[in-house]
Amino acid sequence: MPCEVKPRFVLLYGSQKGQAQSIAEGVAEVAEEHGLVAELSCLSHNEKYNLEKEKSPVVFIVSTTGDGEPPDNALRFVRRIKKKTLSTDHYKHLSYALLALGDTNYANFCNCGKTIERRLQELGAKQFYATGYADDGVGLEVVVDPWLDGLWKAIKGALSKMASDRTGYLKGEAGDSPQETPDSSIPDVQLNLLSIAERQNCESVRASVEPVSKFASAASPSASATQTAVSDLRPASPAGSPGLASQSHGDASVSTSAPETKTKDTGVPHVELAASLTRSLPPLSESSLNVPALPPLYLDVSLQEVDSVERMDGLLNKDTLYEVSISRAVQLTRGDSVKMALLLELDISAYPTITHQPGDSFDVFCPNRGTEVEDMLRRLGLHEQRNHRVHISLRKDNKKRGAQVPPYIPQNISLLYLLTWCLEIRHVPKKAFLRALVEHTGDAVQRRRLQELCSKQGTADYNLYVRDPSLSVLELLSAFPSCMPPLSLLIEHLPKLQPRPYSAASSCLRHPGKLHFVFNVVEFPACSGRPAGRRGLCTGWLFDLINPVLVFPGKAESSGSPALPKIHVSLRPNCSFRPPSDLSVPFIMVGPGTGVAPFIGFLQQREKERQENPEATFGETWLFFGCRHRNQDYLFREELEDFESSGTLSHLKVCFSRDDQEEEEEEEAEAATTISAARCKYVQHNLLLHSQQITDILLKRNGCIFVCGGERERARGVCRREMKTGRLNLGVVL
Repeated sequence: MPCEVKPRFVLLYGSQKGQAQSIAEGVAEVAEEHGLVAELSCLSHNEKYNLEKEKSPVVFIVSTTGDGEPPDNALRFVRRIKKKTLSTDHYKHLSYALLALGDTNYANFCNCGKTIERRLQELGAKQFYATGYADDGVGLEVVVDPWLDGLWKAIKGALSKMASDRTGYLKGEAGDSPQETPDSSIPDVQLNLLSIAERQNCESVRASVEPVSKFASAASPSASATQTAVSDLRPASPAGSPGLASQSHGDASVSTSAPETKTKDTGVPHVELAASLTRSLPPLSESSLNVPALPPLYLDVSLQEVDSVERMDGLLNKDTLYEVSISRAVQLTRGDSVKMALLLELDISAYPTITHQPGDSFDVFCPNRGTEVEDMLRRLGLHEQRNHRVHISLRKDNKKRGAQVPPYIPQNISLLYLLTWCLEIRHVPKKAFLRALVEHTGDAVQRRRLQELCSKQGTADYNLYVRDPSLSVLELLSAFPSCMPPLSLLIEHLPKLQPRPYSAASSCLRHPGKLHFVFNVVEFPACSGRPAGRRGLCTGWLFDLINPVLVFPGKAESSGSPALPKIHVSLRPNCSFRPPSDLSVPFIMVGPGTGVAPFIGFLQQREKERQENPEATFGETWLFFGCRHRNQDYLFREELEDFESSGTLSHLKVCFSRDDQEEEEEEEAEAATTISAARCKYVQHNLLLHSQQITDILLKRNGCIFVCGGERERARGVCRREMKTGRLNLGVVL
């Protein structure tokens, strides 16, 4: 009997923050359920794969970091394939698919993936599945989930084609003898390739939601005087709440049926309840569900009582991290403005090595909110162990490919430090996390709802009640009180707490030893699952720090203000977002709302350059700015008008989307036949109005255009539509 060998494909990832790696690992985990073997490697481990000789399908999953740059672990690969010495048929044998991760809120969306794909095609590689471009700005899963759903069929199709090509080649070698049979010419493994789909259909799994009576009681934690194992333990279930039954980790997709319900005709009119985070309506509530595979457990976590606790900020210190004082805080918007915009000035004079340029950004390292950390500790039943030392190791029965203890979690830290500085507890839980939480939920109704939210059929509900409102893990756990996850599950599924990036809003030529930045205080409104609104993590933290000494619009600053606290920052140079080094080159800036902030630094530098080079020829400068109201949120109004008056800013074009028109403006707008006579409400209207000048600057004078802020996509669309060419010097931010 021939030996059955599962067909293989190569799976390569490049990841900066772990998202691309996590997706790739998930693909590798479920490949076996599709009758395939995934050979998973990081792009930096070039000794583990050889694309020059690879005959199997290759799947790339790559993210983009910085300003369109490859992740650190993909940089060498990108440089290697960009070598000009490679021939145009270098990869003619290669069959590939690619999933690119990016964020449209930043420059050069999915640039790493686009660079790899463009170069692969230039070298002769053939695509066997359409490339996916996932946008973290709206939720990666919007593209990732359907792309992964279709990947398996595409891989099998590519393998079948390769098998067919191989069969044709072998037949050609052996001749066209009519006596030849398929069994005599095709290797057993090749025949196996063609039967993958049929085998999968026979092995599909269906399971029903178990009734509450089948749940086993939750195990009680075993504890010692000094150390408590918490990997498989959870807070004691509420009285009357059942525990959980263990389930298999292997199925790629398990179909669950809706629980049976009995109704009686009582003569009472039926009242349909509204759907919410915790409640679904037909048809979802009555549907069979396809839920993801249960992610394998791979971490053991224990807590050890210790005599002393490390300082909370002690492990943050590194060469590129600076502790700086906030020297000034000003509210730029009026009190009745819809959004609150703040300007903070940092004193960096103690660090002469910090030399920032206009266009640079920097990271602010902020902790998780203290009250939320305390609430999470209570929710996990670990508040009494908050100062215990955390020990993390791999489970002995670990079955996760490439499993490792998260490298961003230092050794010898307390549980309090872990939840404050290491894990993103505000993270919106992914479907895989929800699937894992199902196994730790005692109440049958709550269990079913979590299954719905992580299922294919419940995608709309997941987007509406979890992803769109940015529901946090803590908020989700509060809505499902019978869910009692162990600490290890949070460590496995929550990502690293990332610093928040902000654009510099000043030039060191104007403000030596200082660094300005501007931000809106982000507000998340109350919703289903969030009884009360909350502020953004970093913007809310900064607001709380400076609120006691905040200078409001129209109020004189006090010379005797108390010392403001210090924060940790790290500089992020951005060489591609800089004013032209040639002073004669004109440039256009588009910055609605707080998007105008980096351009203040541009103009401060240009003003200084004009003062130092009075004989030089300077190119035109244009700024398109927009906000809601002239008198409420027109940021940097006086400074911008001064720039225009002095000639530093050649053209200042502003618009206000919510201001009432004066009577004469209304009459003029009614009589207008072109956009030039009507009032411009939005930045894109002003761009259209001045499209002729923009075209002239970009096409005839080799100018640049820079876009920052919430209108990035609209402005980009307007410019591209007006220019009608893809070969313009539009600046990297477009």
